[in-house]
Amino acid sequence: MSFEWQLTTLGQICADQGGVIQTGPFGSQLHTSDYKEIGIPVVMPTNIGDGGIVEDGIARIDQADVNRLSQHILMLNDIVFSRRGDVTKNALIRETEIGWFCGTGCLKVRLGHERIADAKFISYCLRSPETKDWLVRHSVGATMPNLNTGILSAVPINLPPLSVQLEIAAMLGSLDDRIALLRETNKTLEAIAQALFKSWFVDFDPVHAKSQGRAPEGMDEATAALFPDSFEESELGFVPKGWKFVPFGQLLSHTIGGDWGSEIADEKNDTRVAIIRGTDIPDLQTNATSRVPVRYTSAKKLTGRKLEDGDLLLEVSGGSKDQPTGRSLFISDSLLSQFDCPVEPASFCRLLRPLNKYIGVLLAQHLIYIYSQGKTWEYQNQSTGIANFQTTHFLETELVVSPPANILKIFTEIVQPLIARSHLTQIQMLASLRDELLPRLISGKILIE
Repeated sequence: MSFEWQLTTLGQICADQGGVIQTGPFGSQLHTSDYKEIGIPVVMPTNIGDGGIVEDGIARIDQADVNRLSQHILMLNDIVFSRRGDVTKNALIRETEIGWFCGTGCLKVRLGHERIADAKFISYCLRSPETKDWLVRHSVGATMPNLNTGILSAVPINLPPLSVQLEIAAMLGSLDDRIALLRETNKTLEAIAQALFKSWFVDFDPVHAKSQGRAPEGMDEATAALFPDSFEESELGFVPKGWKFVPFGQLLSHTIGGDWGSEIADEKNDTRVAIIRGTDIPDLQTNATSRVPVRYTSAKKLTGRKLEDGDLLLEVSGGSKDQPTGRSLFISDSLLSQFDCPVEPASFCRLLRPLNKYIGVLLAQHLIYIYSQGKTWEYQNQSTGIANFQTTHFLETELVVSPPANILKIFTEIVQPLIARSHLTQIQMLASLRDELLPRLISGKILIE
């Protein structure tokens, strides 16, 4: 019952259970030169997602550095916080992340022996709207919010009996598990689409097979018959007979830079609009639409920038020395349906509208491929101190293989359902249910019988 709940603090819970709240290593302890391509993953603020760790682009260090700073090794059910910027971000360490490293810019919460408090329950408490508001109000820093061990120690926790904590954590965890499964399904579908793109339009596997007198693998006879059985030389090298390379920009009907709009509505900016930033692209691939800011623009501006099914969104500014610009997002009706207003790119992004839906699917896969290969580094310009994408140069010089229309049509019919993310609606429903239940369950407003 609710009167059995006790108001305490995160610091007191750690003290009672032999836990600790600890700041990650300082820059003087771990230098830029210490980061490697291969090694132990290091959890940075950018890797903290919606309650879990985002491994994409994660930094790594040698085992020797981990041993040298062993107090920052992560254990099961540690909770990692972003120490600056978005101080509400935190993630629970899972079995697959045991032995990873708490990086610079993070704080680690280790609850100790779970005698009175369950780590999973506490992690949900720390993700509640009330706790996030508290963290924002109590963070320090004039220009950027910052957390420290003292602030985290003072976070208020309404603690029910341990048995109730376990039941609440299990209920919310089952929803998170289902969401995670759907997100993994999304990644698998996108990987399948990318593998087919690479096979058909990068490695030219069907053409090689036919040139060697073999039937292309995994392809019906009618589709195989559409591919040539030989190559011809072009100025850019060998290409399947009858195919050609075309500058990326020639396959677009419309392109325009983004806008940042206005925070408040006025006579000039009276149209409510969601603004997608480059930093939103990874989240939108897993349907985290809640972080996308909503602002106001004019109907005239929106006319040219409103995102539509089949459009491409390209990040053109905001990269770093470790991450190039050039991340992209394929826009589908399923994605747009998650918003209750029109959607347009932010000023650091650019709208690319393909000539038709078949070309759009091809270009979307091309963008994903060249980014995964690190080719977008070639289009970076850091003369201003910020990594900017040389869009005009890219559109004029980046070449895309252009197959016959009948092959492109079949490719689109196979790939488009994989990348349309039609199941995102289910993710959104489950996430909304979880977010609605979370504050009620951990506050005792809804009691589990």
